[in-house]
Amino acid sequence: MQTASTNIGERMGRSQELSDSKRGPMIGGQLCNKSIRDISWLLNIPRSTVSGIITKWKQLGTTATQPPSGRLCKLTERG
Repeated sequence: MQTASTNIGERMGRSQELSDSKRGPMIGGQLCNKSIRDISWLLNIPRSTVSGIITKWKQLGTTATQPPSGRLCKLTERG
């Protein structure tokens, strides 16, 4: 019998995104001078994810998902 996993890293695939309710505590921890390692341990989220979100917040001032860079693909009907 398998038990439900509590580690977000095991449940979250590459295509899924963190909700704002998960991103907010990361920024709050940074503002309280907690280390990335401590924030990662408290929230049970990988350090690389915490680091990336905090870096994006420092550079852009937001944690919202940005649109992809580069030219977008056009879907055209070819006959």
